[in-house]
Amino acid sequence: MKIQSELMPGTSIAPADPVLRDFRNFLFLVWQHLNLPAPTDVQYDMALYLQKGPKRSVIEAFRGVGKSWVTSAFVCWLLLNNPQLNIMVVSAAKDRADAFSTFTKRLIAEMPILEHLKPGKGQRDSNIAFDVGPAGASQSPSVKSVGITGQLTGSRADVIIADDVESLNNAMTVTMRDLLAERIKEFDAVLKPGGRVIYLGTPQTEMSIYNRLPERGYEIRIWPARIPVDPAKYMGRLAPFVSRMIDSGATVGTPVDPKRFHDLDLQEREASYGRSGFALQFMLDTSLSDQDRFPLKFRDLMVMPLDPRMAPAKLVWSGDPEKRLDLPMVGLQGDAFHRPMWTSDEMLEYTGCVMAIDPSGRGKDETAYAIVKQLNGWLYVVASGGFKDGYGEATLKGLALLAKQHGANKIIVEANFGDGMFTQLLKPIVHRIHRVEIEEVKHNSQKERRICDTLEPIMNQHRLVFDQKVIEDDHKRTQEPIRQLMYQIARITRDRGALAKDDRLDVLAMAVSYWAESMARDTDKAHEEHLEGLRDKAYEEFIELCQRGAGFEAGEESSWLN
Repeated sequence: MKIQSELMPGTSIAPADPVLRDFRNFLFLVWQHLNLPAPTDVQYDMALYLQKGPKRSVIEAFRGVGKSWVTSAFVCWLLLNNPQLNIMVVSAAKDRADAFSTFTKRLIAEMPILEHLKPGKGQRDSNIAFDVGPAGASQSPSVKSVGITGQLTGSRADVIIADDVESLNNAMTVTMRDLLAERIKEFDAVLKPGGRVIYLGTPQTEMSIYNRLPERGYEIRIWPARIPVDPAKYMGRLAPFVSRMIDSGATVGTPVDPKRFHDLDLQEREASYGRSGFALQFMLDTSLSDQDRFPLKFRDLMVMPLDPRMAPAKLVWSGDPEKRLDLPMVGLQGDAFHRPMWTSDEMLEYTGCVMAIDPSGRGKDETAYAIVKQLNGWLYVVASGGFKDGYGEATLKGLALLAKQHGANKIIVEANFGDGMFTQLLKPIVHRIHRVEIEEVKHNSQKERRICDTLEPIMNQHRLVFDQKVIEDDHKRTQEPIRQLMYQIARITRDRGALAKDDRLDVLAMAVSYWAESMARDTDKAHEEHLEGLRDKAYEEFIELCQRGAGFEAGEESSWLN
């Protein structure tokens, strides 16, 4: 029997059970074996596309949908129907490809229906390259795993599974993406005549290599996590399953696979990833507009005059036009600063203050600084600026005086400059003026991506509060717009070299990153804990008064009554 149109041109297939001619039935058995719930509708839809898709296909599905597991089961199904196939699994990292082949081998070893496919005596039997029992002699194993930078040539394959060959590490720059595009061209040298290449992927950048594949004859099918606002952005590549949901009246934002990720779950992930990260990782949208390409928005901030020692115990963000502030605006069209919708009357002292410094050489960039305070999960930007004197006496003393003025209890310094020389110059002056701990930090990742990945989630959650005076001074005291913090916030993208100057934004990201762990603390919970502490204190005062027999005579009112 042949199912050439459904699987592989020129491939003979002899399934043990006619029911298993449909891969979806086999997928159900695999999920049952793994003690998982039945496959979701999206997983079944991907399974059908794997079975009946074209020879060159790309599956883009949101992160966490299980596309690698479904495809691993597909490899088992291929070998069940035709043990003579040679299949190569390629990933960006060798260990990921190895994990795919190891999982496939375990399914063969554990499922009774696949028992006859276990490697026999004299056959290859490792997790990264193994044969199936009925396979004939061949220079190429039945299943082989390799990293995209490894030795692709030397083997032959009927099917190549390219599982996440694009990653942040190999697609960060144009040069990296071009190199990756050249590497995947080698698939054609490995593929047997009439063979099939299947990409599984999630775009990592707006300029993903997956977008180039249609030029090479590939068909792309996309399953986003939600019904998109503008389906036309996907250029006809949305899976028919999703298109049918849209045609049947599903509203924008409806989860495509609610059994996998319900709406609240997706909201939490969007808050964590940030809007642009979520657009790539979950919505598979690489056609970001100018508004989306610039991930940091002023409207996500809260702006208000801040007390140097205390802040409200709780704030509520607002995007209401009535809450807009008339402040210098260097953002994109339509953006604006807003004051909070509501602040509690109760004021608390900040629980910490950190000063971040990015040194510069004399006559080069500014020595930039940012001072950020923390309270109940909110971060308060109380100072930002820069010194042009490099590492001169005036700069070092000025930084020390700022640390003292704002009560900084820690200073963090970018150590990439001068191998820590700046820190050694700063220490004696700081210890003389304001004794505080100084810590060096080093960064090795791409600066623009690091800044956006740090600030975007915090701003999306409306946890960053600016002192109104910081924004006013940033505009008044900095003549060059490209050196203004607010200009840098509005213009940063994840592209390398996005800004000519980014010193002030970089130190702000350093300070926010320092407080990142506290962001996990739920602000409502923190407020409740504080109120509970006040109640406990009031009860203790009341009991103490009773024990002293003080009573409630005139003039002896206790704070617990307030």
